[in-house]
Amino acid sequence: MLVVDDEEAIAEAVRARLESEGYHVLVAFDGPQAIDLHRERHPDLVVLDLMLPGMDGLEVCREIQRTSWTPVLMLTARTDETDKVAGFAVGADDYLTKPFSLRELAARVKAILRRIERMHAAGADGIIVRDGLELDASKRRVEVDGSEVQLTPLEFEILATLAREPGVVFSREQLMDRVWGYRDYAGGRVVDSHVARIRRKLGEDGNEPRFVRTIHGVGYAFQDQS
Repeated sequence: MLVVDDEEAIAEAVRARLESEGYHVLVAFDGPQAIDLHRERHPDLVVLDLMLPGMDGLEVCREIQRTSWTPVLMLTARTDETDKVAGFAVGADDYLTKPFSLRELAARVKAILRRIERMHAAGADGIIVRDGLELDASKRRVEVDGSEVQLTPLEFEILATLAREPGVVFSREQLMDRVWGYRDYAGGRVVDSHVARIRRKLGEDGNEPRFVRTIHGVGYAFQDQS
């Protein structure tokens, strides 16, 4: 596991807590060092501060996801949800706002790792085919009408959750529970933003949804073709 924060006291406190949970932890204090350690050591998860000197957390996240996907828990002192949406767009898995409790951080890390385990287990679900949409759970691959669509891991999980049960309406809270692994997160807009990006990537025009329907005031459902 890799912890990246330019504030040494925070980085060391996070390291100590995670090591007490049984994880092996590396620490970096800036973006270039984080990228080098990620390339050399291939950590299972990165705890990444958004506000880093020179190269911010968004740039670091984008760079480490360029070569191979790694789950990222972003730390930020900002409360603006726009920053969270931007982080998810470059591949972050979750956000924790400073100041945070070390207990909460450890819980978020465990939730992310549990979700990764579920993702690997979902490979047994094989291939889901729905009206020109093909999801290969084992390869984490999505195609629409034979053309590959690049989704982030979170986007894939949301789409697969909906596609596995066409016609079933999922509330935002249920999607948080299924995908993120908990509900105590004021993330309705974050879920909406993910779904909006999924639709754009799938070529949805918004007027006649081919795949993902919005049930106003409730949540989302995959179009039932039966």
